[in-house]
Formats: sequence, C-alpha cells, structure tokens
Amino acid sequence: MSKTKNILISGGSGGIGRAIARRVIEDGYHVINLDQVPPKTLLAGETFHSIDLTDAQVTQGLIEELLRTTSILRLVNNAGIIRPGALEAVSLDDFDAVMNLNLRAPMLLAQSLIPAMRSAKFGRIINIASRAALGKEERTAYAASKAGLLGMTRTWALEMASFGITVNAIGPGPIATELFTSGNHPDHPKTKKIIANIPVQRMGEPEDVAHAAALFLDDRAGFITGQVLYVCGGITVGLSNAA
Repeated sequence: MSKTKNILISGGSGGIGRAIARRVIEDGYHVINLDQVPPKTLLAGETFHSIDLTDAQVTQGLIEELLRTTSILRLVNNAGIIRPGALEAVSLDDFDAVMNLNLRAPMLLAQSLIPAMRSAKFGRIINIASRAALGKEERTAYAASKAGLLGMTRTWALEMASFGITVNAIGPGPIATELFTSGNHPDHPKTKKIIANIPVQRMGEPEDVAHAAALFLDDRAGFITGQVLYVCGGITVGLSNAA
C-alpha cells in the first residue's frame, strides 16, 4: 500500500539536499523544502519555506502549521554547517552554532513529526551524517555533531521500530558540491591528492547520495533500520594503495 508522498527535506536548496529533492520528485514524491535561502529554481512538486532551523520556537511552529493540512511521514535531515578549525581554535560560538543546526535541529524536526508517524504506523527518517564522524583534522565541532547524529540514528531506530518507522543515516565522503568545488579547483594538487586517495578514483556526486536516500525512503525498505551507509567511494574501508 502506497503511503503519503510528502517528504520534508531540511537544507534542500543546494548541494546534496538539492540532489535528493530532484531525485525523489522524479520518483513521484512531493518535497517540502526548509532552508534559509530559496532554491535557484523551484521544482515542479516542491514547496519552499524560508526558515532558520536553529530557532526552535519558529521551527516547531512551522511544523505544527504544516501538519494541520499536510501528512508528512518522511523526513530527511540534511541541513548542516562545518565551521572548520583545529582544536585550540574552536570557539564556543562556533561549537554552539554547529551543534544547534547539525544536531539539535534534526532532533526537533523528528520530535515534531514522530507523533503522526506513530499514528500512521509508518515513517522514514534519514539523517545525513558524514565520513568525518570517523575523525578528520580541523573538524572538532563538525565531527562531534555528525558522530552524535549517528548515535541518535541508532537510538531512534530502536525506539521507533515497533511503530513501522525506520531511521537510517548516510555518511557522504568527498562529494563535488558547489561549495567543495569553489574552494578546490580540479587541477589543484590538494584536490588531486583527495581523488587519488579515493579507491574508485573519482569524486562523489550529490546524485550518488540521493540514490542512497531513495533506497531508505522507499515503502519497501521497512526491514532496514539503524544503519549507516557510507557513500564514500570506498575511503572508509581503507586506502587501496597502502602497504
């Protein structure tokens, strides 16, 4: 039996979030995009709401308003920021900003949607984490937030399993988003080194992550929960040219 086709995506206006929005619309879903900035072009099958997801009161209020007229049984927690810096350079303001968007906002969105999912005996939640959750230089706040997101993913999966709600995470590796390519020219030695260390010998594309998201969102994915799928070209396995 086909469930409601609405998917709420946080940070759906660019990068990985945009690729997920395009993919799921192709698959027949309607996207509710929550982002601070509007997409360059609104897709057919997309509704956009401008919002600061770090404002808990505003976020909860918007979800309450949406749920009065809309059934939302699928959630993709994608919005996030990095704020890079070595340990001694991490400020409390940067740390709090990263945690508020990367960790607290996903919890608030899930809390707001869980009652409807429980009532429907069906739900799909995807948390977009990162390979950096396994450790990466100059990512104290970011890595901690994404590792925390993995912990919440597993915890929610256990709590929600009996209600037909699955909760999974995707850990992207190096993905050629606009943000990445703007600071990493394809011909730069640093970029070439990154690609050389990826076993499949290429950067990932946002569409690679979108394909993984489509799997977890499917009605038929009800026996997959509490999992982390690294879309990383093999770098979480190890270096293929290591001795």
